[in-house]
Amino acid sequence: MATFKKDPDAVLDYVFDWAPYLTPIADTIASVTWVLSPGLTKISQSNTTMTATAFIGGGTAGESLTLTCRIVTAGGRTDDRSVVLKIVDR
Repeated sequence: MATFKKDPDAVLDYVFDWAPYLTPIADTIASVTWVLSPGLTKISQSNTTMTATAFIGGGTAGESLTLTCRIVTAGGRTDDRSVVLKIVDR
C-alpha cells in the first residue's frame, strides 16, 4: 500500500487511476465510494470512466490514516484500492 505525506491543514486531491485494471477487461467505472479513516474529511469527489478523484482534508500530526477508493463497474465488479496518509506538519 502506497504512503503519502499530508499536512493536517492541507486539502489535497488524490487520484486513483483504474485504467490498468479496467482496460484489459473492457470495463468502466459506474460509481465510486470513498472510505476514510476517522479524522479525514472528503471535501469533494469526481470520476471519469477510468479515474476517481477526491479532495481530502483533515488528520492530526503523528497519525497514519487510510483512504480507500471503492468502485463498482459497469460490468458489476466491486474493487478497492487504498493508500496510507501519514499526517505530518510540513
